[in-house]
Amino acid sequence: MNLPPLRDPFFTYRYRRRLHVLRVMLALTASFLLTHFLTIPHSGWALVSTVMVMGNLPHIGGVLDKGRQRLLGTLLGAASGLLLILLPGDLTPLIPAGSLTAIGVATWLTFGNRHGYSGLMFAISLLLVAGDGNHALDVGLWRAFNVLLGTLVGITTTMLILPQKATDLLRFMLAENLDRLARLFHAHTTATAALDIDTQALLKATSSALVKQRGLVDAIHRERRLSRNELDDVISLQRRMLSTIELLLETHWNTRAGHDRIEAMEGLRDEQHRLSRELGTLAYQVRTGQSIDVEISQFDLQRHAPLATTAVSPEGRALFSPSGYLWLNRELARLTEALVTRLGGLTRLPSQRLRRASGRKWARRHTATPDRGAQDAPRQP
Repeated sequence: MNLPPLRDPFFTYRYRRRLHVLRVMLALTASFLLTHFLTIPHSGWALVSTVMVMGNLPHIGGVLDKGRQRLLGTLLGAASGLLLILLPGDLTPLIPAGSLTAIGVATWLTFGNRHGYSGLMFAISLLLVAGDGNHALDVGLWRAFNVLLGTLVGITTTMLILPQKATDLLRFMLAENLDRLARLFHAHTTATAALDIDTQALLKATSSALVKQRGLVDAIHRERRLSRNELDDVISLQRRMLSTIELLLETHWNTRAGHDRIEAMEGLRDEQHRLSRELGTLAYQVRTGQSIDVEISQFDLQRHAPLATTAVSPEGRALFSPSGYLWLNRELARLTEALVTRLGGLTRLPSQRLRRASGRKWARRHTATPDRGAQDAPRQP
């Protein structure tokens, strides 16, 4: 049974930019209507807070993490500002000094750690409430209330209106990266020259996706599905696989004589195409929320050892690129197997929602197309 489009996780991933704009507009509308019809003073701060907490974060985990920090910083900053306002009249001149001291302490405590946004909101909220010490108590209270109201509206809208989970975002980015790695690995075996423009674009896209995945770690952790250590392992293995493929691309064309010796290794291309298909199968299982059960074949290097170890250049010098090339193939297979093992151990990675949506029609619609014209490229599990 296929999920309705609006409940399809891939739909919210594919159109995440448009949906995020829709959520921001709806959240601002809700904040404006609430403050307008309830005639809440200083309502502009509610609108500002709504935009700031949602920002450019389209997923639940990011907004929850940012909203939690904003709430904590706002509550502590507003409370500190109110305490300063309540100082006796003869101590009013101490309000600026107290504000500076409190902001200095907060900045010191949050410097260089993941709670820096809380420190920023503490300073903003304290200054909004206390100001130069001449604000009335009710002004400070209304401003603090509006900040909290806008923050809560932003969090609620993100969680209820076509929510996008950071975990799903990582899932689809991981699947796309695995597809790219499979295409890169397969394409280099049929290339007639060294790195071309398409290969460079794939390498750049894969590296960029790894940076984006690293930025999702805190948000995914906030969604309580995967731990930071688990995410670090998955991202690290992808990075090492990408580095290995880059070295394979370079080693393959290191010298013409070494390239010819590599091409003469009978059966090596079949082993490489098989690993490429297995990478595609892994990408399919990740994308569709299935349990990870891919069997990764290991390279039989011994059969190619004679050609690799006896390679010499036309000048009679020993060539090490064929041996290095073989080792890199085995290393890629080993890293792929390690990634399969790591993903298979993540009990909360498989998704029942995605499995329900992964019928033939869904799979044909979403499965990435492998390298053009590559008959052995991964197309199905």
